[in-house]
Amino acid sequence: MVSLRATLAAIPIAALSVAVPLVNQVEPRVFGLPFVMFWIVAWGFAAPVFLWAIGRLERRW
Repeated sequence: MVSLRATLAAIPIAALSVAVPLVNQVEPRVFGLPFVMFWIVAWGFAAPVFLWAIGRLERRW
């Protein structure tokens, strides 16, 4: 059985590697950025949140 920690760690990896070809569109533009670039930037900011959640699950903080 896959643990919750492994699932949380896999989500940003999948969003930045597997999903990028699926969202590879210039339109719509979000904050003036092509959608694919916004997707990458948004996940760049969201990935530390997932890592923080994993740390909280392991009770390191």
